[in-house]
Amino acid sequence: MSEENTVHAELRSSFGKGFARRLRAAGKIPAVIYGHGTEPVHVALPGHQVGLIVRRANAVLDLDIEGKSQLALVKDVQKDPVHQIIEHIDLLVVKKGEKVTVEVPIVVTGESFSGTIVTVDVATITLEVEATHIPEHVEVSVEGLQEGAHITAGDVTLPKGAALVGDAELLLVGISVPAAEVAEENEAEAAAEAEAAPAEEAAAE
Repeated sequence: MSEENTVHAELRSSFGKGFARRLRAAGKIPAVIYGHGTEPVHVALPGHQVGLIVRRANAVLDLDIEGKSQLALVKDVQKDPVHQIIEHIDLLVVKKGEKVTVEVPIVVTGESFSGTIVTVDVATITLEVEATHIPEHVEVSVEGLQEGAHITAGDVTLPKGAALVGDAELLLVGISVPAAEVAEENEAEAAAEAEAAPAEEAAAE
């Protein structure tokens, strides 16, 4: 766990929208920690530091709560839909060595065959991984792939210790030719056939 993910969390006993607004005005984010059969713990987190950390998917925080360390996985970040200010964070208690199921972003690398386009059908892949070793993303290479090629969840090379959860046949990425180009090719073929027809008829006579 990196030092930047070590966060001082203040216990809070006041609730409600008014108190939450005052917290945010003071540069803090209200959050709740739950899981492992424990009672939910309500805390306030430093806004700027945590705002930077949660930009990464599946961030794990090393919380310092009154001198005690607690690992917690960011499960949900609630934002104001207009101003995109973080209003609340849900944190799940995790332990070192424990496995969790998470959605990991897919990053497409490489260039497919000339003239083709890459379509990402699903932007994440569901993995079971150790809570303290969650990959930031999984790379999917399309280098040189031609029209009709596709990559499923089962085709992806997973990080060490990670296991695929769900359907291995789930389509992630497909390679195709733009519809406009296909139409142009069909028109060109039709025109060529039309030009060739009179010549063939003349030869037959």
